[in-house]
Amino acid sequence: MVKLKRIDLSVRAERAVLLHAILHNGNENGNSLTELENLASTAGAKVLYSVVQRRASIEPSFYVGKGKVFQLAELCKDKNIDVVICDDDLAPAQVQNLEKVIDTKVIDRSELILDIFATRAKTAQAKLQVELAQLEYTKPRLKRMWTHLSRIEGGIGTRGPGEKQLEVDRRLVLKRILALKKKLRQIEKRRKDQVKSRKEHTTVSLVGYTNAGKSTLMNMLTDAGVFVEDKLFATLDTKTSLCELENGKKVILSDTVGFIRKLPHHLIASFEATLEEVRWADFLLHVVDVSSPDVIDQVDAVNNVLKELECDKKPIIMVLNKVDAVKDASIITFFQSKYDNTVTISALTGRGLEGLKQKMISFAHKGCKEIKLECSVGNGKLLAYIYENSKVLSRKFTNSSVHFHIIIEEKSLSRLYLLGGNNLSVTHIL
Repeated sequence: MVKLKRIDLSVRAERAVLLHAILHNGNENGNSLTELENLASTAGAKVLYSVVQRRASIEPSFYVGKGKVFQLAELCKDKNIDVVICDDDLAPAQVQNLEKVIDTKVIDRSELILDIFATRAKTAQAKLQVELAQLEYTKPRLKRMWTHLSRIEGGIGTRGPGEKQLEVDRRLVLKRILALKKKLRQIEKRRKDQVKSRKEHTTVSLVGYTNAGKSTLMNMLTDAGVFVEDKLFATLDTKTSLCELENGKKVILSDTVGFIRKLPHHLIASFEATLEEVRWADFLLHVVDVSSPDVIDQVDAVNNVLKELECDKKPIIMVLNKVDAVKDASIITFFQSKYDNTVTISALTGRGLEGLKQKMISFAHKGCKEIKLECSVGNGKLLAYIYENSKVLSRKFTNSSVHFHIIIEEKSLSRLYLLGGNNLSVTHIL
């Protein structure tokens, strides 16, 4: 099999300059550049300088003005800079033009995120997802970014008349993309089946901005033992574990990859199988680092991704994390006034976890009834309806009857009674 490998993506241990354009008509607050610096540090680069230019609009040829580009070229030459990292996505032509003048490698925000993802991917699924995202991103940039991907053996039938190496490379990339998508579709189907098989429990997904504390909270609520590190994108692989609340109540809790502003669309598409947990969840825990000075923009970024996933209408508990590090308590009041369901916690110390568990219980049972019933084993339509439309907590067969302990939505009760008829006995309603 042909091994496709980027030669210029990594920024580990490189001396870096950040390049950022502030648009006059934009909502720039300065935090985007700080986040880019954190991303670069997470990737292993050593950020030495930041170059910022205020503009009315993005310069089509160079991203920033040509004068600023020449200043950047002098800086890179004088300070022996290895890489220039741009805070926005660049067109292939912009990268090519910048590199021609600066004579230094130029990458954009998406490439930087992909580099981090490549180092964080541990499981086979995550590695496939990252590789697909890289290929989708670099496909239109092959002319600049890729060397020959394989040795072309000479001979009849191996090359068309006048075919260039770049065209062969493109075919190899497209072939690999199709193969990766096929593998990921198989994984996605298995994951869907896994999620559907958990119908006996309420399913909950942790979502939030990267480094908001989702994995720490996951470890406090379960015995999952999720890897925790104070770096962006510490978690890439979805981890699922049973969370016990109280009085025997249990939910399936899933930790997911953190979101970020300007998250590449192709990255969301590549992580379709991982994000399936979010789509199938009964409700979400949106974990918020309420101590972050950029918390409002971070919440907006997560909400935008949820909207793209068509999950923005799901029931959501806003979990205001790191309250012990908050300097201005008014931000907590702001979120409590804006969102109906908020809980303040510290996942690190355990503060507020009991309140969160109570809120999770109320969400798990919202609009539902917990009942015990007895019916005939011969009523196939009723049994099928129970399995399809309720969460079965327990089941016991006695002679020709079956006893169920279930949680079912109130709107489904009328159909339940209709199918059960006179043979249905509801023995207990909680």
